[in-house]
Amino acid sequence: MVAAARPQTNDPAVLTPSDLELPRAWPDYVFRRIGAFFRFLRTLLFGGRDVVLPPGLRRGEELPAYLLREFHRMPNGYYSHVLANGYERGFERAMLGHVASVRIWMAEQTKDSRAVLDIGCGSGKLAGAMASVGVPDVWAIDASLYQLKIAAREYPALNLVHGLAESTPFDDGRFDAVGACFLFHELPTEAQNAVLAEVRRVLRPGGILVIAEPSPEQVRDGLRTLWRQHGWRGIYFRVLAKFVTEPYLEQWHGRSITEWATGHGFVVEKDESKVPFRRIVLRRS
Repeated sequence: MVAAARPQTNDPAVLTPSDLELPRAWPDYVFRRIGAFFRFLRTLLFGGRDVVLPPGLRRGEELPAYLLREFHRMPNGYYSHVLANGYERGFERAMLGHVASVRIWMAEQTKDSRAVLDIGCGSGKLAGAMASVGVPDVWAIDASLYQLKIAAREYPALNLVHGLAESTPFDDGRFDAVGACFLFHELPTEAQNAVLAEVRRVLRPGGILVIAEPSPEQVRDGLRTLWRQHGWRGIYFRVLAKFVTEPYLEQWHGRSITEWATGHGFVVEKDESKVPFRRIVLRRS
């Protein structure tokens, strides 16, 4: 049964087209300036460079340091036009199409909700999936305006907000469900905790948090075990996990989901892991 409607008077303003007129970052000049090309190549091959935000980027000064780390061997992370669009295409291919199915599973968990929030929404695919299963009030928030620009283009009906998952601009108890697809493993431990506390605040009592993350098996199991249990896909996802830059992955894999959840007022309803995904459902107590 869909939750009863609740009046909303304090929702934040959604992004407008003018909010998404964004400056170019240095990777956007990769085919125009020789220096940018070699900088791009060095970062792609060897990693190790932090994000440099372009001058004039809206609210760029508010981004915490962990968001300015390099992720996935992406030069300048999620903060350029060319890499935001390239990552959108490349991630789907690198995951061999499996991520689409996990988004469908996540959306199905929320289909009886009236209001849902996608945190760390990126290009909006999870939020779009939630809308497609009939949720009438879908919101999505991300720290990268470059990713949100893609979301606005692909899903113009979504309510998109620029901000941090650990300090959203929503009222207490605003949502029936929250989704987080491949978010928590990109956060340091203290940010993981802050985000979970914020999710509890914006969820109504009894609401759910649906999480999809990389499975720990693909980085912890030996090659022989991966081959025996998962075939060539197990080996592939092991190699992929070792190649991409994931500065906080071990912090995520190393924590007890049960202790983390119960310590923040949640009950674990599901925690299943099979290469390449870990699927988790937490219910707010």
